[in-house]
Amino acid sequence: MARTHHNLWPQLASWENLLLAYRRCRRRKRNKPAATAFDFAWESNLLAIQRELVSGTYRPGGYHHFFITDPKPRKISAAPFRDRVVHHALVQLLEPIFERQFIFDSYACRRGKGTHRAILRARTYLRRHPFFLKTDIVKFFPNVDHAVMRSVLAKRIADPKVMHLIDLILASGEGVLADQATPSYFPGDDLFAALRPTGLPIGNLTSQFFANVLLDRIDHAVKEAWQVPGYVRYADDLVLFGPDKRQLWVWQASLENELAKLRLRLHPDKTSVNPTRQGVGFLGWKLSADSMRLSQSAIRRFTRRMRTLRFERRQGLRSVSHISRSLRAWLAHAQHGNSLGIRRILLRRIRL
Repeated sequence: MARTHHNLWPQLASWENLLLAYRRCRRRKRNKPAATAFDFAWESNLLAIQRELVSGTYRPGGYHHFFITDPKPRKISAAPFRDRVVHHALVQLLEPIFERQFIFDSYACRRGKGTHRAILRARTYLRRHPFFLKTDIVKFFPNVDHAVMRSVLAKRIADPKVMHLIDLILASGEGVLADQATPSYFPGDDLFAALRPTGLPIGNLTSQFFANVLLDRIDHAVKEAWQVPGYVRYADDLVLFGPDKRQLWVWQASLENELAKLRLRLHPDKTSVNPTRQGVGFLGWKLSADSMRLSQSAIRRFTRRMRTLRFERRQGLRSVSHISRSLRAWLAHAQHGNSLGIRRILLRRIRL
C-alpha cells in the first residue's frame, strides 16, 4: 500500500520553496506584464504570499480567459501571477511523492518526457504489434469531478493544511469550463449528480499535474491488471497496442469500466481499433513503421497560427523577432519527422 505523507505544510510554505517556485514561474513568463509587476517588489510580494499561507488567509484570485485553436477551440484560463507561484510551490512539493508511482509510458508534463518521446514510443510499439486501439476521454478537463480528484490525492496526502490548499485551488476552477462540460449519470447517482462541482482550468500547472495523478489508476490497470503489451498516454490521449482486434475491444470495455469509477467516459466518435499497417495518428503526427509525417490538422494549425501572428504584427501587437522565434520553434518541432517537403512549401508562403 502506498505511504501517506504528513507534516508537509512547513516545507510548502518555506521561503526556499516559494523562492524556487517564483523563479520557475518567472522563467516562463518573464516578459509578461504581470510577471514584470511582481518582479518590481518580488521579495515583498513573496513575503506577502508566505504570510497568507501561514496564517490561513490565502485565497486564489480570478482567472483571465482567452481562446486558442489547437486544433479545436480551447478555453485557456490564466491565473494571477501570484497564484501561479503558489501552484508551482504545491506541485514542487507533491511531484516527488507521486512521480515514483507513475508508469514509464505516461508522457504529459513530466520531466524527461514530452510529446516527442511519446511519439517515438508509439512508433516502437506499432512496429511490434499488428493492431492498435486509439481513444481519448470526453472533455477531460471540464469533466474532472472535484470530489473524486480530492479523494485520489487524499490517499497519499494526509496533511490537512495541504489538502485545504488543494481544496481552494479546485474550488477556484469550479464553473470555469461549465459551458464545455458534459454531465453524465453513473451507477448509483441521484438526481443531483449533475450538480457536482467539476472542472480543472486549462492553463494551471496544478491541472496538468492533477490529471496525471487522476489517470495514474488507469495506467496501472492497463499495464499491470490487463498486461497490455503496448501502451502510451499523453494527457487524455491513449493508444493501446495488441495482438488482435477482439482483445483490444475487450480492453476498450475495461477502460470504460475503470473510467466510470472516476466519473469519466471515452469519446465514442474517437475510439477505434485498426491495423498498425494503416498508420497511427497521434499528437499531430501520422506514424508508420518507416515514416513520421505531420498530420493535415497540424499543418492547418501552423498556417492559422502564422496568419494570426502576421495580423497581430500589422496591428503593432507582435514584433518580427517574436514571430521569428515562434517560426523557429515550429520548425524545430517539424524536423523530428519526414517533413522537409512540407516545410519548404510552407516557408515559401510566409511573408513576415
